[in-house]
Amino acid sequence: MRTVCDRGRCTGCRVCVNVCKKDAIFIKDSLSAMNAVIDEVKCVNCKMCEKVCPNNNPVDKVQPQKWYQGWVCKTREQSSSGGVAAGLTQNFIQNGGYVAACLFKDGEFVFDITNDLDYARKFAGSKYVKSNPKNIYSKIYERLKQGDRVLFIGLPCQVAALNNYIKDKKNLYTVDLICHGSPSPIILEKYLAENYVDIRKIKDLNFRNKDGFGLRSGYKRISFDDGSDLYTFAFLTSLDYTENCYSCRYATLDRVSDITLGDSWGSELEAEEQKKGISLILCQTEKGKELLKNTKIELRDVNLNKAVKANHQLSYPSKMPTERKIFFKNIDKGFYYAISRCHPKMYYIRRLKYILHKAKIIRGGGSRDKN
Repeated sequence: MRTVCDRGRCTGCRVCVNVCKKDAIFIKDSLSAMNAVIDEVKCVNCKMCEKVCPNNNPVDKVQPQKWYQGWVCKTREQSSSGGVAAGLTQNFIQNGGYVAACLFKDGEFVFDITNDLDYARKFAGSKYVKSNPKNIYSKIYERLKQGDRVLFIGLPCQVAALNNYIKDKKNLYTVDLICHGSPSPIILEKYLAENYVDIRKIKDLNFRNKDGFGLRSGYKRISFDDGSDLYTFAFLTSLDYTENCYSCRYATLDRVSDITLGDSWGSELEAEEQKKGISLILCQTEKGKELLKNTKIELRDVNLNKAVKANHQLSYPSKMPTERKIFFKNIDKGFYYAISRCHPKMYYIRRLKYILHKAKIIRGGGSRDKN
């Protein structure tokens, strides 16, 4: 099997798929890792896939010039954090630009580009799964070619891929999101199926809101019990990311974008503001300063050392748990089975509580439909 970059290093950014004119690249998803595989029958050895790959040709990283915490009043309430990404999106479109970002569509987390404010609202929200950029790179190129300004919001590896794909970046603005790591979408599909949810039949899927973490479709929480769901548990404990995430080259304070956004964990601002959501904002470039200046963001000072300490992905990648091998050894037998093999005590205690609750031997916890 010939791969575009070293095996196990592929981020799934799909820029190689986008650049190949012979349709000779496909992504092999083994759940524990992704690899961009070359079909040698179709391949004409132009090497474009290898040249555009950010693993083979790393992009330059820039140290932040400014750092803040803050929020955008108009978009904060509907956002999982301070609403800064949504605020930047709204302002950019209102000033005649296009925004490219991730949304849930037809059972997938894919990227699209738009200058329609209503459609752009679908970009909001955290996504704790590996998204599929598909052909977004060429779509952005076409808009830039027409002289339009484009704002791209994505993970650092996706921003790096875009920087390699686009040569003339005069009208390109980029925002990267602080990333813990991301699991294969097949794992999410497995989890939902075991909860009797067909991902292709739901209209929305949320991973987090103001009340906390947890999978929801509409107002319904997706879990076998009333506790925090086990998909979120696996994500927050770094259990199920693809292999490349544990050696991520973008988990540093130096960034590949104009602006970096995340949560301002450990903020010293009032508890009420923390409850409403506060974003961490790192600004690397003059373009980044322009974006912040033109958007009505309530900016506050932030202690960078504390911010970095509270967001370890600004220093080093997520660490691979010892249980990860057990999880992927058993995932073919089901998501819940794999979790039960990794954390049996926690899993079976929760199962027992659920069974007793359903049998009305114990009560409490509320209905999950209300969360």
